[in-house]
Amino acid sequence: MGQKINPLGFRLGTTQSHDSLWFAQPTNYSNNLQEDKQIRDCITNYIQKNIKISSGVEGIARIKIQKRIDLIQIIIYMGFPKLLIEGKPRRIEELQMNVQKCVHRKLNIAITRIANAYRHPNILAEFIAGQLKNRVSFRKAMKKAIELTEQAGTKGVQVQIAGRIDGKEIARVEWIREGRVPLQTIRAKIDYCSYPVQTIYGILGIKVWIFVN
Repeated sequence: MGQKINPLGFRLGTTQSHDSLWFAQPTNYSNNLQEDKQIRDCITNYIQKNIKISSGVEGIARIKIQKRIDLIQIIIYMGFPKLLIEGKPRRIEELQMNVQKCVHRKLNIAITRIANAYRHPNILAEFIAGQLKNRVSFRKAMKKAIELTEQAGTKGVQVQIAGRIDGKEIARVEWIREGRVPLQTIRAKIDYCSYPVQTIYGILGIKVWIFVN
Protein backbone atom coordinates (compact mmCIF):
# COMPACT_ATOMS: atom_id res chain seq x y z
CA MET A 1 0.00 0.00 0.00
CA GLY A 2 1.41 3.36 -1.02
CA GLN A 3 2.38 5.85 1.67
CA LYS A 4 1.92 9.55 0.89
CA ILE A 5 3.22 12.67 2.59
CA ASN A 6 2.33 16.32 2.19
CA PRO A 7 4.88 17.86 -0.24
CA LEU A 8 5.20 20.99 1.92
CA GLY A 9 5.83 19.12 5.17
CA PHE A 10 8.29 16.87 3.34
CA ARG A 11 10.42 19.89 2.41
CA LEU A 12 10.25 21.95 5.61
CA GLY A 13 13.68 23.26 6.46
CA THR A 14 15.08 22.86 2.93
CA THR A 15 13.07 24.70 0.26
CA GLN A 16 9.91 25.33 2.31
CA SER A 17 9.54 27.60 5.35
CA HIS A 18 6.83 27.72 8.03
CA ASP A 19 3.78 29.94 7.51
CA SER A 20 3.47 30.44 11.29
CA LEU A 21 6.47 31.68 13.28
CA TRP A 22 6.05 31.64 17.06
CA PHE A 23 7.21 29.87 20.19
CA ALA A 24 4.88 28.43 22.84
CA GLN A 25 5.01 26.17 25.84
CA PRO A 26 3.68 22.63 25.27
CA THR A 27 0.56 23.44 27.30
CA ASN A 28 -0.28 26.44 25.06
CA TYR A 29 0.62 24.91 21.71
CA SER A 30 -2.89 23.73 20.79
CA ASN A 31 -4.40 27.13 21.72
CA ASN A 32 -1.93 28.95 19.45
CA LEU A 33 -2.64 26.49 16.65
CA GLN A 34 -6.39 27.06 16.91
CA GLU A 35 -5.83 30.81 17.05
CA ASP A 36 -3.89 30.66 13.78
CA LYS A 37 -6.73 28.76 12.11
CA GLN A 38 -9.29 31.28 13.37
CA ILE A 39 -7.24 34.17 11.99
CA ARG A 40 -6.88 32.56 8.55
CA ASP A 41 -10.57 31.60 8.39
CA CYS A 42 -11.62 35.09 9.47
CA ILE A 43 -9.53 36.77 6.76
CA THR A 44 -10.77 34.39 4.04
CA ASN A 45 -14.43 34.77 5.07
CA TYR A 46 -14.17 38.57 5.14
CA ILE A 47 -12.76 38.72 1.61
CA GLN A 48 -15.38 36.27 0.32
CA LYS A 49 -18.30 38.23 1.80
CA ASN A 50 -17.24 41.85 1.33
CA ILE A 51 -15.35 41.90 -1.95
CA LYS A 52 -17.13 41.13 -5.20
CA ILE A 53 -14.71 39.47 -7.59
CA SER A 54 -15.94 38.76 -11.11
CA SER A 55 -13.28 36.15 -11.85
CA GLY A 56 -14.12 34.13 -8.73
CA VAL A 57 -10.47 34.21 -7.57
CA GLU A 58 -9.77 35.80 -4.18
CA GLY A 59 -6.07 35.92 -4.90
CA ILE A 60 -4.79 34.86 -1.47
CA ALA A 61 -1.59 32.93 -2.06
CA ARG A 62 -0.41 32.66 1.55
CA ILE A 63 -1.06 34.10 5.00
CA LYS A 64 1.99 34.30 7.28
CA ILE A 65 1.61 34.82 11.01
CA GLN A 66 4.40 36.00 13.31
CA LYS A 67 3.63 36.17 17.02
CA ARG A 68 5.44 38.22 19.63
CA ILE A 69 4.63 38.76 23.29
CA ASP A 70 2.31 41.73 22.72
CA LEU A 71 1.80 41.79 18.95
CA ILE A 72 0.63 39.49 16.13
CA GLN A 73 2.05 40.41 12.74
CA ILE A 74 -0.04 39.09 9.80
CA ILE A 75 1.25 39.29 6.23
CA ILE A 76 -1.25 38.50 3.47
CA TYR A 77 0.35 37.62 0.13
CA MET A 78 -2.16 38.39 -2.63
CA GLY A 79 -2.02 38.13 -6.38
CA PHE A 80 -4.68 40.84 -6.86
CA PRO A 81 -4.43 43.19 -3.84
CA LYS A 82 -6.08 46.11 -5.69
CA LEU A 83 -9.36 44.23 -5.22
CA LEU A 84 -8.97 44.81 -1.47
CA ILE A 85 -7.38 48.26 -1.48
CA GLU A 86 -8.95 50.21 -4.35
CA GLY A 87 -12.30 51.93 -3.92
CA LYS A 88 -12.43 51.76 -0.13
CA PRO A 89 -9.23 52.84 1.69
CA ARG A 90 -10.72 51.74 5.02
CA ARG A 91 -11.06 48.10 3.97
CA ILE A 92 -7.79 47.10 5.62
CA GLU A 93 -8.88 48.79 8.85
CA GLU A 94 -12.23 47.00 8.68
CA LEU A 95 -10.44 43.72 8.08
CA GLN A 96 -8.15 44.35 11.05
CA MET A 97 -11.10 45.15 13.31
CA ASN A 98 -12.89 42.02 12.13
CA VAL A 99 -9.89 39.80 12.85
CA GLN A 100 -9.33 41.52 16.21
CA LYS A 101 -12.56 39.95 17.46
CA CYS A 102 -10.97 36.50 17.14
CA VAL A 103 -7.84 37.26 19.17
CA HIS A 104 -7.00 39.07 22.41
CA ARG A 105 -3.73 40.65 21.38
CA LYS A 106 -2.81 43.66 19.27
CA LEU A 107 -2.82 43.02 15.52
CA ASN A 108 -0.91 44.46 12.61
CA ILE A 109 -2.00 43.41 9.10
CA ALA A 110 0.07 44.06 5.98
CA ILE A 111 -0.78 43.16 2.38
CA THR A 112 1.98 42.22 -0.05
CA ARG A 113 1.47 41.88 -3.78
CA ILE A 114 3.06 38.88 -5.47
CA ALA A 115 4.15 38.82 -9.08
CA ASN A 116 2.92 36.07 -11.40
CA ALA A 117 -0.13 35.13 -9.31
CA TYR A 118 -0.73 31.87 -11.16
CA ARG A 119 2.62 30.47 -10.00
CA HIS A 120 0.89 29.81 -6.66
CA PRO A 121 -1.28 26.68 -6.31
CA ASN A 122 -3.86 28.29 -3.99
CA ILE A 123 -4.77 30.91 -6.59
CA LEU A 124 -4.76 28.31 -9.37
CA ALA A 125 -7.03 25.99 -7.37
CA GLU A 126 -9.44 28.88 -6.71
CA PHE A 127 -9.55 29.57 -10.45
CA ILE A 128 -10.39 25.92 -11.21
CA ALA A 129 -13.04 25.90 -8.46
CA GLY A 130 -14.67 29.01 -9.96
CA GLN A 131 -14.75 27.36 -13.39
CA LEU A 132 -16.35 24.20 -12.00
CA LYS A 133 -19.02 26.21 -10.17
CA ASN A 134 -19.87 27.91 -13.48
CA ARG A 135 -20.49 24.50 -15.09
CA VAL A 136 -17.35 24.62 -17.24
CA SER A 137 -16.04 21.21 -18.34
CA PHE A 138 -13.41 19.92 -15.91
CA ARG A 139 -10.98 19.09 -18.75
CA LYS A 140 -11.32 22.59 -20.18
CA ALA A 141 -10.79 24.10 -16.71
CA MET A 142 -7.66 22.02 -16.07
CA LYS A 143 -6.15 22.83 -19.48
CA LYS A 144 -6.82 26.54 -19.03
CA ALA A 145 -5.21 26.44 -15.58
CA ILE A 146 -2.11 24.76 -17.01
CA GLU A 147 -1.89 27.42 -19.73
CA LEU A 148 -1.99 30.18 -17.09
CA THR A 149 0.72 28.43 -15.09
CA GLU A 150 2.98 28.00 -18.13
CA GLN A 151 2.60 31.69 -18.96
CA ALA A 152 3.75 32.48 -15.40
CA GLY A 153 7.05 30.70 -16.08
CA THR A 154 6.94 27.44 -14.12
CA LYS A 155 8.82 24.24 -14.94
CA GLY A 156 5.94 21.86 -14.37
CA VAL A 157 2.41 21.58 -13.03
CA GLN A 158 0.08 18.74 -12.08
CA VAL A 159 -3.65 19.17 -11.45
CA GLN A 160 -5.93 16.52 -9.97
CA ILE A 161 -9.71 16.57 -9.45
CA ALA A 162 -11.49 13.85 -7.46
CA GLY A 163 -15.17 13.25 -6.76
CA ARG A 164 -18.43 13.02 -8.71
CA ILE A 165 -17.04 14.76 -11.76
CA ASP A 166 -19.72 15.96 -14.21
CA GLY A 167 -22.37 14.54 -11.88
CA LYS A 168 -21.50 10.87 -12.50
CA GLU A 169 -22.85 8.40 -9.94
CA ILE A 170 -19.43 6.87 -9.27
CA ALA A 171 -16.64 9.11 -8.00
CA ARG A 172 -13.37 9.02 -9.89
CA VAL A 173 -10.02 10.78 -10.11
CA GLU A 174 -8.86 12.75 -13.15
CA TRP A 175 -5.45 14.36 -13.44
CA ILE A 176 -3.22 16.06 -15.96
CA ARG A 177 0.47 16.94 -15.87
CA GLU A 178 2.59 19.25 -17.97
CA GLY A 179 6.37 19.50 -17.62
CA ARG A 180 8.38 18.03 -14.73
CA VAL A 181 7.01 17.51 -11.22
CA PRO A 182 9.72 15.64 -9.24
CA LEU A 183 7.82 14.84 -6.02
CA GLN A 184 10.55 12.58 -4.58
CA THR A 185 13.35 15.15 -4.87
CA ILE A 186 13.66 17.18 -1.68
CA ARG A 187 15.75 19.98 -3.19
CA ALA A 188 13.10 20.59 -5.86
CA LYS A 189 10.84 23.47 -4.78
CA ILE A 190 7.35 22.02 -5.11
CA ASP A 191 4.42 24.19 -4.08
CA TYR A 192 1.23 22.29 -3.23
CA CYS A 193 -2.36 22.93 -2.25
CA SER A 194 -5.48 20.90 -1.54
CA TYR A 195 -8.73 22.78 -2.13
CA PRO A 196 -12.34 21.53 -1.69
CA VAL A 197 -15.14 23.00 -3.80
CA GLN A 198 -18.88 22.58 -3.25
CA THR A 199 -20.88 21.81 -6.41
CA ILE A 200 -24.51 20.78 -6.94
CA TYR A 201 -23.37 17.16 -7.20
CA GLY A 202 -21.29 17.19 -4.02
CA ILE A 203 -17.81 18.19 -2.92
CA LEU A 204 -14.91 17.88 -5.35
CA GLY A 205 -11.31 17.81 -4.18
CA ILE A 206 -8.76 19.80 -6.19
CA LYS A 207 -5.03 19.21 -5.74
CA VAL A 208 -2.35 21.27 -7.43
CA TRP A 209 1.41 20.66 -7.56
CA ILE A 210 3.65 23.34 -9.11
CA PHE A 211 7.38 22.89 -9.76
CA VAL A 212 8.79 26.39 -9.38
CA ASN A 213 12.53 25.80 -9.84
